[in-house]
Amino acid sequence: MAPADSLDLAALAERYRRGLRPTELIEAVLARIEARGDDHVWIDRLPRAELLRIAAGLEAQGPAGKPLYGVPFAIKDNIDVAGRPTTAACPAFAYTPARSATVVQRLIDAGAIPMGKTNLDQFATGLNGTRSPYGTPASACNPAYISGGSSSGSAVAVAAGLASFALGTDTAGSGRVPAAFNNVVGLKPTKGSLSTRGVVPACRSLDCVSIFALSCDDTADVLAAARGFDAADAYARHPGHATTPSAIAGTRFGVPRPDQREFFGNQDGARLFTGALRQIEQLGGELVEIDIAPFLETARLLYEGPWVAERYAAIREFFDRHPDALHPVTREIVGAGARPLAAEAFAAEYRRMELSRAAEAEWRRIDALVLPTAPRSYTIAELLAEPVLLNSRLGLYTNFVNLLDLCAIAIPAGFQAEGVPFGVTLMAPAWSDAALCALGDALHRAQSPTMGATGHPLPARRDGARRAAEGIVRLAVCGAHMSGLPLNHQLAERGGKLVRSCRTAAAYRLFALPGGPPARPGMLRADGGKAIEVEVWSLPEEAFGGFVAAIPAPLAIGTVELEDGEKVKGFLCEPHGTQGARDITEFGGWRAFLAERSPRAAKSA
Repeated sequence: MAPADSLDLAALAERYRRGLRPTELIEAVLARIEARGDDHVWIDRLPRAELLRIAAGLEAQGPAGKPLYGVPFAIKDNIDVAGRPTTAACPAFAYTPARSATVVQRLIDAGAIPMGKTNLDQFATGLNGTRSPYGTPASACNPAYISGGSSSGSAVAVAAGLASFALGTDTAGSGRVPAAFNNVVGLKPTKGSLSTRGVVPACRSLDCVSIFALSCDDTADVLAAARGFDAADAYARHPGHATTPSAIAGTRFGVPRPDQREFFGNQDGARLFTGALRQIEQLGGELVEIDIAPFLETARLLYEGPWVAERYAAIREFFDRHPDALHPVTREIVGAGARPLAAEAFAAEYRRMELSRAAEAEWRRIDALVLPTAPRSYTIAELLAEPVLLNSRLGLYTNFVNLLDLCAIAIPAGFQAEGVPFGVTLMAPAWSDAALCALGDALHRAQSPTMGATGHPLPARRDGARRAAEGIVRLAVCGAHMSGLPLNHQLAERGGKLVRSCRTAAAYRLFALPGGPPARPGMLRADGGKAIEVEVWSLPEEAFGGFVAAIPAPLAIGTVELEDGEKVKGFLCEPHGTQGARDITEFGGWRAFLAERSPRAAKSA
């Protein structure tokens, strides 16, 4: 890989097709990281030998079944990676987990390579990136300016070309503000759609794992690999339904009244926001002025109300025993959470619900909301001189999103004076994540021609964001339609895309059916069942009907429950078809059965 090559997913996939090996990529990325010197992006990195071992393992396995094959990613250091310390930017708090956070493990299983743990505002408390004993990462676009926080290192790693994507967290805007200040995309998904098991909580009832990437297409691909119901996460939610459009043309975008647009003197920001609105109109969107007062009052509840008590509750034992271990500003903010009364918490919750109802009236008039991601940026010196006031200004347009159960995507919207990026955020009701990726992709392409601080233009649209939002069926396959097997072409020819490899719930039996070629299994939900290896593919709705019509009896398409509780369409077998067939459940999957039968059969069946 050349020193200047882009790490966006399309470019990386093309280089792999041309012969690049994951071990070569890792060496090149490590050289980039070393060339940047002490940029305060990383708190902990995986050793070179460990990274090369992971990469060599991928080379041996090949890309089949791994939609993120060989993709380097970074992880905010309040998210667990097995065997690496989790500090939450507080050395005295550090611990070493035995297992990775669920979302990290999903990405590793999809073929992504974890490069290391990134810097953050301590305990994810702050939107600026200066509250860490590990130093202050600067914006990748101008080193005099703040990176944004709390997911500071994650955003800079992506913007600087040190990772293809990165995980952050978002409670008040930590997955969006850093995106704006580094010219990258930042997705704050629907609460509960990405598991938070293995994440140090800030406000547990509001926390989300967020995604930073170079494009909305990349964001959609990472989201597809990372999401899924986690029954062991008390705040996980089964997917819901949203009606947000996925094309800008005809979509109603709510915008604040002119008197509610605050930029704190940032004329460049006001100009760029107006330019983004004009772009929406030019793309066929409709602008609808709304009253955002209920949203702004909700935002104030997050830090001025009793929700700060959740931050205290998250680390109460550690805080009470080691208050001096915290950054002074973090200690002041979290410590205030010990004071609210339970009665105040209930009063604030009642007010939140009243404001939610007021916001619902505005949502009946619009499909999505567009706001500046942050009113303005500040230099590091300015922020350190006024750490609380200026930080609060950064969250003006972000703090209400989780409290109102919205999802949001921050996208680049041009540059201000001195090369400082500006961004806008699209928001919509819960479960509109995929639609926002598609809307954001169209607006991003109209607004900003480059990715991060790399200087690379956006690649040609892959339609990953569009497919994520439009009519897509997720289909579990357990036999000859799996990657590399004889009937896989039937999925590829219909626009199918591998989402992930996983297992079913422990409730199925697998049989080797008579007939062929090709040899085929039949899966049946039955007592005494076990977890069976499957691949989940996405298939356009318009192609799904023709695919189903070609399936021969006794096979059929039904609903298959996966190991994480997600329910998708999938291959099942009519019970009579298993009579006299060999029960191969003990193998745990069709590939294992073929490998046992004979290596030749595994390749040709």
